[in-house]
Amino acid sequence: MTIAYEAVIGLETHIQLNTLTKIFCSCKADSWEDEPNTNICPVCTGLPGVLPVLNEKVVEKAVLLAAAMQANIQDLSFFDRKNYFYPDLPKGYQISQYDHSLATGGFLDVPVPASSDTGSDAYVRQVRIHKLHIEEDAGKTKKEKDRRYVDFNRCGVPLVEMVTEPDLRSAEEAGQYLIRLRQLLRWLGISEADMEKGNLRCDANVSIREKGSTVLNTKTEIKNVNSIDAVKDAIRKEIERQIKEVEKGNTIKPWTLDWDDNAGVLRMMRSKETEADYRYFHEPDLLPLVISPAWQARILEGLPELPLARRKRFMEEFKIPEYDADILTTERDLADYFEETARLYGGDAKKISNWLMNDVLRMRNDLGKSMQELNLTPAYLTELVKLTDDGKINSTIAKHLLQKVQESGKAPYTLVEELGLAVVSDDGAIRSVCEKIIAANPAEVQSYRDGKQSLMGWFVGQVMREMRGKADPQITQRVLKEILDK
Repeated sequence: MTIAYEAVIGLETHIQLNTLTKIFCSCKADSWEDEPNTNICPVCTGLPGVLPVLNEKVVEKAVLLAAAMQANIQDLSFFDRKNYFYPDLPKGYQISQYDHSLATGGFLDVPVPASSDTGSDAYVRQVRIHKLHIEEDAGKTKKEKDRRYVDFNRCGVPLVEMVTEPDLRSAEEAGQYLIRLRQLLRWLGISEADMEKGNLRCDANVSIREKGSTVLNTKTEIKNVNSIDAVKDAIRKEIERQIKEVEKGNTIKPWTLDWDDNAGVLRMMRSKETEADYRYFHEPDLLPLVISPAWQARILEGLPELPLARRKRFMEEFKIPEYDADILTTERDLADYFEETARLYGGDAKKISNWLMNDVLRMRNDLGKSMQELNLTPAYLTELVKLTDDGKINSTIAKHLLQKVQESGKAPYTLVEELGLAVVSDDGAIRSVCEKIIAANPAEVQSYRDGKQSLMGWFVGQVMREMRGKADPQITQRVLKEILDK
């Protein structure tokens, strides 16, 4: 009898907050491109006699995230020393939070799309949060040939560590969780959440059990994954390995595993540490962290409408499909742009959605700009769509005009006047060109009259080319039909 297994997955994410300075000193926090060991001081390198001073912006950004996760924000929390020895940890301990963390509980709803591979329909997986705390980052080591170098620039960079409950059941769900978390972090403006730069790091705890069971079996921890695809690949590999081990009659050991992205394999690093190994105790150099009701209220004034709530509202208020609403809420400034344009337009919001998804986003991505940096403002896009609606320009000219507005910063109507782009609706002018095209192509005329009606599109195209795309297509087709059907 074949046993069906399911995966039990929990994720530990380390989120680098985008503060200007580090968590306990005034050194620059974002040092991704800087020379090694250039953004350091006695505090973040742990020299004797120094004292840490808490950066309140770190607390405010962490509280904002906790509120967005609907977590329970604690009025009183403590900092602790997490003791371990590694070359990139100069103090021999990391200042973190242990049993009295900034926030507990909360959840993130994760929409999981339908899959043709598994035959599953779309659904929502609710991922609960075990705890959320703030801490300092360690440095990093780099191995070159037979030497290992240490860079302390990252020491003291502010992090939020967020630990989920073991609620995920597949590599795909883990990937979707990270996509939605990254979206939320950027939406709140608290982290760049770029995994390749280490702004968002993820460790995955993986175990398996028989389907239908509620037992939590021995888990392994996967480290050193630097992309969402890598997280998914590593989890899949580990699920496969554990199933094979169990089917051989072996037991799963609580290993910490290293993911080699180049080779696509997992390697054992060490046996997994327990919390007792870190010998936590309260940090004596920092006071308890007290978040007063007044401070918390002031922080939460900056909490915006969240992505999934806005997606739902767009579908209900603007009557656009879920697919459109999902794309338009991937970024907060894109959602703002759509909403402002749709309100200015006042008509069918699906038209605005189509323009944004098919043309504006492509142009923006090619330029490498944000929505706020575009010369094509919501007011200009609204004007462009209305010019098309009114028949003053056709869709071909409108797409051309989109680029011209972005390049010049001028209003669409102004450019139509300056460049002579208005649609030609004069029956006589169009008729003259149609007669010229028909006279020059007797073979095509005969084929059309012999029943090849599809040639009408060809004739329209010839007229458009002759009139530089400015002929009214409806009038053009009517006139051509009159002449050809004589």
